[in-house]
Amino acid sequence: MSEADQEQISDTQESEREASAQAARAHLPGWFGDWSSTATHHSPWEDAQGIAFSVLLISFGITLFQQLGLITSGIAGWSLVLHYAAGWPVGLNFFVLNLPFYALAIWRLGWGFTIKTILAVTLLSVLVEAESRWVSIASVEPAFGAVLGGVLVGFGLLGVLRHRSSVGGVTILAVWIEDMTGIRAGITLFVFDLSVFGTALFVAPLDLVGYSVLGAVVLNVFLAINHRRDRYIAR
Repeated sequence: MSEADQEQISDTQESEREASAQAARAHLPGWFGDWSSTATHHSPWEDAQGIAFSVLLISFGITLFQQLGLITSGIAGWSLVLHYAAGWPVGLNFFVLNLPFYALAIWRLGWGFTIKTILAVTLLSVLVEAESRWVSIASVEPAFGAVLGGVLVGFGLLGVLRHRSSVGGVTILAVWIEDMTGIRAGITLFVFDLSVFGTALFVAPLDLVGYSVLGAVVLNVFLAINHRRDRYIAR
């Protein structure tokens, strides 16, 4: 066999090895190499279970904040502020404060998004009220509770957003802004939270507001890093 033939065989084998390696990398997680995915659509059942379990996480995070006297992000934060200031039920506050945002959802994000959001908000309102009777937390260090609550609500919001829904309020606004401008939802939520915590200074002790800010930072940083429309492409 001539030297030219040997070189051609070697080049062919190298090309085959590279093609095989590329195919293998396509099935490995990102930290093992480059990979890509094909856009898919969630079925109604996948949306239902994803939203339900995500809302359950959010509701427990809010319950944890409430029992520690803390405040969380968004409309849920305003609901807690009203609860501390006037004694109104958190679940009812949350449901009523979300009503004006449904018009924006219908106008800009469509009926599918809006219907899923209304169902998620209703379920969350019911769960928060029910958990105030079902769950009693004897003792949790406020700083740890703030971090844990932020993670729970963050995971829940991430799941809801990935199923093209929201828990209403400023989340609807954040999703719309992200669709229009590319600004991540977590950044919009954090800016809105400044008004929540500014008001909270008048109804809650300074140290608890500080712990609440810690929880909000954890929540919104988690969302800003993990809620990436260019990475999670299922709809």
